[in-house]
Amino acid sequence: MKIALMDSGIGLLPAAAAVRRLRPDADLLLSNDPDGMPWGPRTPEDLTARALAVALAAAEHRPAALIVACNTATVHALPAIRAALEPDIPVIGTVPAIKPAAAAGGKVAIWATPATTGSAYQRGLIRDFADGAEVTEVPCPGLADAVEHADPEAVDRAVAAAAALTPGDVRTVVLGCTHYELVENRILAALQARGRAGLPPLVFFGSADAVAAQALRRVGAEPAPDADPTGTLSVLLSGRPGPIPATALGYAEGRLLGSAAPAH
Repeated sequence: MKIALMDSGIGLLPAAAAVRRLRPDADLLLSNDPDGMPWGPRTPEDLTARALAVALAAAEHRPAALIVACNTATVHALPAIRAALEPDIPVIGTVPAIKPAAAAGGKVAIWATPATTGSAYQRGLIRDFADGAEVTEVPCPGLADAVEHADPEAVDRAVAAAAALTPGDVRTVVLGCTHYELVENRILAALQARGRAGLPPLVFFGSADAVAAQALRRVGAEPAPDADPTGTLSVLLSGRPGPIPATALGYAEGRLLGSAAPAH
């Protein structure tokens, strides 16, 4: 079983690692776009063209399913990718986990890119799934780029700025960009540093585990975390075979994936 994941950069690592944990025997294909990143500042039409090219490059390797492990690409390009690949290859998008976060109770903060924060897309999700919860949208300029380049000082600056915009009494934080899950511990530390005396521990909601489980459901596979770790790893860089990006190895998820045998 081969599962492909796509993103402009290393934001696909959390979902890929989640698939690896659920099915150590699955072959993984990571399809990145170093020639075209970042996707966020592009027009919707340009972004869709880049994302579709990355998806088609992955599809040539005949995966059982493709995970669009990027919130921005899901917003703009998911219909085009599904039209090109389904029903032959199931396509799983990535949506902020607003519904389960609201169900947990208390105030909710959604950390997302500036382009997503306040967008009609995110406002629609809040309207449809927040179930009346008090939601604060928190823009995080520069955070995805800092994570992508594995720049800890830039990460901390961006996280601190976003933490300052986050109400001190929120109960749950939705990570509305796949890159952010790679620095969840830094986000937690910054929010706790602002003082939460008398409040319950913060709960984070990312998307990686949910999309990994959905990918398995779409291909009719059950989780088998105790399976033999025979799964291979292959990487496409704007359609060209290559190594896992060096910056990926700065994160635990990247090191987990990088320990797999390369596909031949």
